[in-house]
Amino acid sequence: MMYDDVLAKSFSKHEQKKLGYGAFVGCLLIALSFCTVFKPYLGPLPVLNLKLSMSSGFKMLMLRDTSGSPSPPLGPVTHFSEKNTSSSKETVKVAEIVTDKKEPVPNKTEPFIKKMEPLCNVTEPRGDICNINGDVRIQGNSSSVFLVSSQMNILAGNNNSWSIRPYARKGDRTAMSQVREWSVKLSGRKEIPACNKNQSVPAILFSQGGYTGNHFHDFTDVVIPLYLTSRQYNGEVQFLITDKRPWWITKFKAIIKNLSRYELIDIDKEEEVHCFPSVIVGLKRNVKELTIDPSKYSYSMRDFREFLRSCYSLKKANAIKLRDGQRKKPRLLIISRRRTRAFTNIGEITKMASKLGYKVIVSEPTMDVSKFAELVNSCDVLMGVHGAGLTNFFFLPKNAIFIQIVPFGGFEWIARIDFEEPTKDMNLNYLDYKITKEESSLIQQYPLDHVVLRDPPSIQKQGWAAFKSVYLDKQNVKLDLNRFRPTLLKALELLHHQ
Repeated sequence: MMYDDVLAKSFSKHEQKKLGYGAFVGCLLIALSFCTVFKPYLGPLPVLNLKLSMSSGFKMLMLRDTSGSPSPPLGPVTHFSEKNTSSSKETVKVAEIVTDKKEPVPNKTEPFIKKMEPLCNVTEPRGDICNINGDVRIQGNSSSVFLVSSQMNILAGNNNSWSIRPYARKGDRTAMSQVREWSVKLSGRKEIPACNKNQSVPAILFSQGGYTGNHFHDFTDVVIPLYLTSRQYNGEVQFLITDKRPWWITKFKAIIKNLSRYELIDIDKEEEVHCFPSVIVGLKRNVKELTIDPSKYSYSMRDFREFLRSCYSLKKANAIKLRDGQRKKPRLLIISRRRTRAFTNIGEITKMASKLGYKVIVSEPTMDVSKFAELVNSCDVLMGVHGAGLTNFFFLPKNAIFIQIVPFGGFEWIARIDFEEPTKDMNLNYLDYKITKEESSLIQQYPLDHVVLRDPPSIQKQGWAAFKSVYLDKQNVKLDLNRFRPTLLKALELLHHQ
């Protein structure tokens, strides 16, 4: 207070104001001199950092505003907040860098979850099939197939394992009970043993169980499905056999060698882990017997017949074309049977056919498929009672005649499904002859009023086992020559109109 009184007495108000301005200017000059002298020794001031941060923030905002439509942030987002500075009572906007979305960190990317289709298709009516690609490992002695994957959550909520019987007759309990069950799993690398044998070609795993040994089932359940499944690889595929039947492999060795260039592996006995780039478990198969649907698959039944011609080096491409005055006789092959559904008057049938102008051969199929295929291929007409032996019609030349003798007892539906319908896609002419009960040996075993002779449908209603035990296993055939003669004449007529 004393200094104010002295100042007021010594100077007027105007002079006091001048003195204040002079002091202020003097302080600024002293401060400027101080900064000039000590500039080399001063570090960056906080206010400079503030300006830099604000500048960077505005630059980033300007970059983001280059698009007319909103887009996800590409880096740190700059937000502004109001703060009080220590040097002034004024409020200034200070730039704060807030990271809304982190920049990608090298080698620490988020796992990419890829949606996968199920490894196995269990919706096919004739057989389940698995198409597995990747690191596939097979442990034969445990009947296990693994697809190794580090992404165990790719099928979250879905089934990661399947039980498969690799035989193409799904729904037939009797057949499938004779087929080994395999486990197909999607597994982590640490959960399975390491590879012992690495293979460079794909593999197909299939069974030789079921009804193999029956010539009809050999083809419809295994041979044709194996052709459909493996032909795409042009021999570069490894066959893995479960439920191995050595005699089956011998029987069809020509077909197997033409589908795969590699020795078969009896996978059931393998203790080592075999690894493949891809594996198919099970076989593709058409719903109908002995057929191929060309609209669903890349091949047709005609392609399959040409494949068989190549496998067995069959020479005759077309059946004979009969002309008037021609001396060459058409060849008729009668397939005989020993145990059941056999012709009991084969001699009389042969004599009649010879008089009509046929050269007749009577033969029963054997395990030597190659030899019998050559015989069938050399003939123009093939006839026989419904049974597995008729499956050799595959080896007939184009435009040949196929005659099915249909036994008594309501066989029409089986005869149609098993042999008549398949011929439609094979360039063959189909004829059939339905015998009467008088031509059946059952008439000698049962009274005329017995249900077996009087009402076959009632036997069918009892199930397949009951039907088979009577009409397939107990019946032989004695053809009525006068009644059958027109069928052989019809075959000759068809050969004339080739």
